[in-house]
Amino acid sequence: MTEATQAEIRHIYDQWHESVQKRDLDALMALYADAAIFESPLVLATSRDRQSGILTGKPDIRAFFDAGLRAPSNGLGRWYRTGTFFCNGRQLTWEYPRHTPDGDQVDLVEMMDLADGLIVHHRVYWGWVGFKSLQAVSPGQIHTRA
Repeated sequence: MTEATQAEIRHIYDQWHESVQKRDLDALMALYADAAIFESPLVLATSRDRQSGILTGKPDIRAFFDAGLRAPSNGLGRWYRTGTFFCNGRQLTWEYPRHTPDGDQVDLVEMMDLADGLIVHHRVYWGWVGFKSLQAVSPGQIHTRA
């Protein structure tokens, strides 16, 4: 596994956010490796069939994001971020903070392992506002947040 270049890091940081905001599933999935792993409590909260919040492989990840991007916005996902991110060449992370200039939003931390310019492992950590919104989700219901 080689370290990502500054250009690859910036590309993933910018394109992931832009793809989700534009609900561009193809652009979003172009950022993931074929055997990528995705972890989020939302996977478990929105599925009747899953025993964990882990998805393995691009087809499963694509299906999850496809359902989420088709769902109407719930107002908690404003997608505000400060523009600050951290990367050591192998891991990229940034925050969608609770407090925004327009009020509270679902608070998340995105953590991505990178290899060969692609996301190979993506973990989403939810803060207390996000946790409260997960409690209201019933299986089979999809939100626009990952």
